Amino acid sequence: MSYTGSDPEKFNEDKQVVTEHFHIERIKDVSAAKDVDKVIEVRSGALAAATTKAGRLDPWSKDSLLLYWCCFVAFLCSCANGYDGSLMTAINIMPFYQDRINHGTVGEGTGIIFSIYTIGGLVGPWFAGPLTDRLGRRGGMFCGGLIICIGSAVIASSMHRAQFIAGRFILGFGVSIMTCAAPSYIIEVSPPQWRSRMTAFYNCGWFGGSIPAAGITLGTQKINSDWQWRLPLIFQAVPSLIVMISVFFLPESPRWLLANSRDDEALAFLTRFHGNNDPTNPVVELEWQEFKESISVDGADKRWWDYSELFKTRSARWRSLMVILMGVFGQFSGNGLGYFNTQIYQAVGYGNYMQFVLNLANSITSAAGALTGVALSDRMPRRLALVWGTFGSAVFLAINGALSAVWAHQPAGQQNLSVGRGAVAAYFFFNIVYSFAYTPLQALYPVECLQTTARAKGMAMYGVVVNLLNFINQFAGPIALQNIKYNYVFIFVGWDLVETVLWYIFCIETNGRTLEELEEVFAQKNPIKASKVKRRVAIKKDGGIALVE
Repeated sequence: MSYTGSDPEKFNEDKQVVTEHFHIERIKDVSAAKDVDKVIEVRSGALAAATTKAGRLDPWSKDSLLLYWCCFVAFLCSCANGYDGSLMTAINIMPFYQDRINHGTVGEGTGIIFSIYTIGGLVGPWFAGPLTDRLGRRGGMFCGGLIICIGSAVIASSMHRAQFIAGRFILGFGVSIMTCAAPSYIIEVSPPQWRSRMTAFYNCGWFGGSIPAAGITLGTQKINSDWQWRLPLIFQAVPSLIVMISVFFLPESPRWLLANSRDDEALAFLTRFHGNNDPTNPVVELEWQEFKESISVDGADKRWWDYSELFKTRSARWRSLMVILMGVFGQFSGNGLGYFNTQIYQAVGYGNYMQFVLNLANSITSAAGALTGVALSDRMPRRLALVWGTFGSAVFLAINGALSAVWAHQPAGQQNLSVGRGAVAAYFFFNIVYSFAYTPLQALYPVECLQTTARAKGMAMYGVVVNLLNFINQFAGPIALQNIKYNYVFIFVGWDLVETVLWYIFCIETNGRTLEELEEVFAQKNPIKASKVKRRVAIKKDGGIALVE
């Protein structure tokens, strides 16, 4: 059923075997068909036919509720990562932390403490991919959670700088394993009708971590002892503990089961969770046929050392390019400034307490932007979100930088407060726009682009790219803020404009197709053009469906 040629005429035809199996009518003259209610455009006629024939999944059945719990457990894996960003920007200005661990809120010493987390994240993915392929997606999440708990114990009990740095490394190592396994898991268990929303929601766990971290640090900053910063570090382990307790009560990924010759379990999963317990459900039959044709039982996922499926074919190289672009652009669009929120607020005149308040408020408004993106993710084209979202990010960062420059050149004590407030408002809007465009897609887009047998190792590669860019953000950020101050923002303004152009040139649309069907897109001579091809589908008055030729 999977076509890998380059003839656009053949590519534009839906899978003949599927339309015949579902008895889907083909019509040439819509105007002559009296029973047609409306005509819509879709990217996959086969998927539209299957979902229409299958009917609606019951969102409140016991099986659907269990899928929601699967989504929530994966969400908690992302919380562990988001917690760290908001946590470190807050405890970095706590006096008891500064007295015991660090000496100075910016500069090289702070850069080392921040960036060692990403060094752990650079090492971890080399273990994460093979581990997640070997033990399953659930096993990968459990192992990552266990390492995070160990790291939390080390860092929260730190009596000196060296132990704190070691704990940061362990935390980064564990998080990189969780963030490899969790998005692979959630996209593989999600029904195709809910795939975008469920997977996009996963990465909103960044705010599920950052908002509690900002709130906890706002409360503990009043404690006059080392517990001021130790308590927030202890709470960092809570999401991972819940994941470890819950994960083996969840079903395993059906794609991983099939890739490991556990066909009966994989089909049982699809029947129960994607087909309303009906083995003849059209969605189950479509997915099963695609699974069998595209998932190899002896692929590179069975060889821990073999990463060739990421690059050995033209299609694989296109897939990997999308993963790398998202890894780079998703981390280097100015969002790395979030580790230094308090310094940004301080630079335009806000005091210590208001820095904590604004840090919390920024997390909440950014989360609102991200959740809006999640709500629209099933319908919103990826290209549209990434091109315009990146451009909007550049605009608001430019406003923030310009107003910060005006503030900096005003005489001390005579600054116009409206200028400082405007700079902060622009920075808030930047985070809202960035979160709308990138937060849902940072997890969703890479796992959509990767094949099942290359997904874990591909996400490990994505983790390396992400942490490499995070290292630059966290190590260079404090030094740049110390030396060039607000001018650091303008680096990201220029780079965001470059990203906008590159997304327009290279971004492949993945919305509206099954994961296996995307191979047909990536295999074309021009996958960008192929990804934008749509089919016209006629919806009949009786609820039936016909393909318009």
